[in-house]
Amino acid sequence: MDRSTSGDDDLLAQGVRAFVDAELVPHEALVERLDAVPDELFRDIQRKAIKAGYYALNMPEQHGGGGLSARERATAEIEFGRVSRALGVICNRPAPILKACQGDQVETYLKPTIRGERWECFALTEPGAGSDARAIATRAVQDGDDWVVNGTKQFITMAMRADFIIVFAVTGVDETPKGAQKRITAFLIDKATRGVSVTPLDVMSNRGMKSCIIGFDDVRVPHRNILGEEGGGFAIAKTWIFSGRVMLAANCVGLAERAMAIAAQYANQRVAFGRSIGSFQGTSFKLADMATAIHATRLMVFDAASRMDAGTITQRQASQVNLFGSEMVGSVTDNALQIMGGMGVTKDLPLERFWRDARVERIWEGTSEIHRDIIARDVLREFRA
Repeated sequence: MDRSTSGDDDLLAQGVRAFVDAELVPHEALVERLDAVPDELFRDIQRKAIKAGYYALNMPEQHGGGGLSARERATAEIEFGRVSRALGVICNRPAPILKACQGDQVETYLKPTIRGERWECFALTEPGAGSDARAIATRAVQDGDDWVVNGTKQFITMAMRADFIIVFAVTGVDETPKGAQKRITAFLIDKATRGVSVTPLDVMSNRGMKSCIIGFDDVRVPHRNILGEEGGGFAIAKTWIFSGRVMLAANCVGLAERAMAIAAQYANQRVAFGRSIGSFQGTSFKLADMATAIHATRLMVFDAASRMDAGTITQRQASQVNLFGSEMVGSVTDNALQIMGGMGVTKDLPLERFWRDARVERIWEGTSEIHRDIIARDVLREFRA
């Protein structure tokens, strides 16, 4: 599927790229140095994104969002992928799972988040439950009209900025044909609630975005704050997870394209042994492989996004595009840095940051190993006699 067949896609990409280049890229060095986005800068970018129409592009129009299709969102995500995530995430959000808000939740959580008045974070991962999400140990026990939540979440992105948390907890056990299975429920928990604690982690990549540990100590949550239905947490998370995997790959395309451009420009200018280093196959073949892998990922992203729009995307397809895109950007940034040689590891250029940031892409929307396991099991099932 060739995105060039859509003029609207091209216009959207051009608009988002111009916004990213003018309003976000100039602040990357500051964010990298501070390991934070200053509040004033955060509000300024948010205000400009809302005015330009690039805020909450993924949310329903009837609630004030952009109402973009998955394909259109992928177009925007590629361009937002070109900039530090700590800056891009200010514009390109909120979590799609909030579409499941109902009743009073729409006015209390969904609409204010779309307007930029509130900020959410998504808390599923735990110290003992990463790729195996059903292993979560955080529990919620009903007590009258409330639920009491206890447990710990880990590697929760932007929890320092958020004022409410989408929390997944075990609310019981169901007997199934496959044996006992935990019943998982999603809750909307205000961060200011007594018993909630947030501690930042010091990580090597995506500076300024802050991964955190969140503790829940006898946190009381009203029944009305269940997102979706009790026991239906994974059912509503499925759409978010698939979307996250496809859009992660789109981000990877943007970052890889920027890394390749820097390396190619350097290869044209740097002279060794009387020739530009781009004229040597050791360099030129790396660039050829980069361009091919980026193009292949772009096609996979738009194919997967179109399947999302049609409601036909499968877990295997979502894992394939995530796996391919995340490993592609790791390879491209590594080879781009190699082409730059010693200059590639200096902080005068952003390649060392791209390389660090790209490393986590093979982990945080499901590890490469988990994606391969999902894909392999589906292939074996497909050809089982």
